[in-house]
Amino acid sequence: MPDLSPLGEKAFAVPALLRPDHRGELREVRGDAVKPYCERDGITIYHGDSREMLGDIRADVLVTDPPYGVGFQGKNTKHTSRAKQGYISGDDAEVGPHVVGIAIQSVIRGLVFPGTRMMFDYPKPYEVGCVYCPSGAGNGRWGWTVFHPVLFYGKAKTGGSTPAGMESFALAGETGHPCAKPVRWMLWAVEKASLQCEVVLDPFAGSGTTLYAARQLGRRAIGIEIEERYCEIAAKRLSQRVMFGAQL
Repeated sequence: MPDLSPLGEKAFAVPALLRPDHRGELREVRGDAVKPYCERDGITIYHGDSREMLGDIRADVLVTDPPYGVGFQGKNTKHTSRAKQGYISGDDAEVGPHVVGIAIQSVIRGLVFPGTRMMFDYPKPYEVGCVYCPSGAGNGRWGWTVFHPVLFYGKAKTGGSTPAGMESFALAGETGHPCAKPVRWMLWAVEKASLQCEVVLDPFAGSGTTLYAARQLGRRAIGIEIEERYCEIAAKRLSQRVMFGAQL
């Protein structure tokens, strides 16, 4: 079967359901209709596991910050539940590369924050950029982490005429999520990866920062989040005209 992926000849084999047709819609294909958790101003949030829902999603651009699989003790992460004795379900190191590997088959472009420890486990990108944090952002194995890799999939919307990275001292602030990215980062990412007419997909929506950035930039967007408490936080954030807990 010929490769029909918009992202190149080395793409994985993809089920027919993932081929783009009606952008931004979630169709009933499994016999069970999936209702949005929240819809507002062109932004849709679904509560569920992206591994099970991607076959029904139609979008143009992937922008996401997957779980890093590092097992933060004492915190909750996107795919982790916490019990008194520690985690009881999966800060899975494989879920990010797996979901991104599927999602990039059905989009025009993709921008992914993989984390430094996981970046080589993802499908080979078209290009690599970064967010440079001179003041450091976390303690790595060889010192303070100042380089946050960005993986680009597909050809740049501008033909590569803008920087493939940015410098930032921004903080995420208090969002109710332990691993949220600063709003400024996601504004840059959505602007870098998408055109205003395109639908943005974040299969690891977390507390909704990507979705908020998309709304601010006039994009439609779809978010999938496995933890209902984060869906609730994201919906609350989107209901406010000014993003709380954010530094630009």
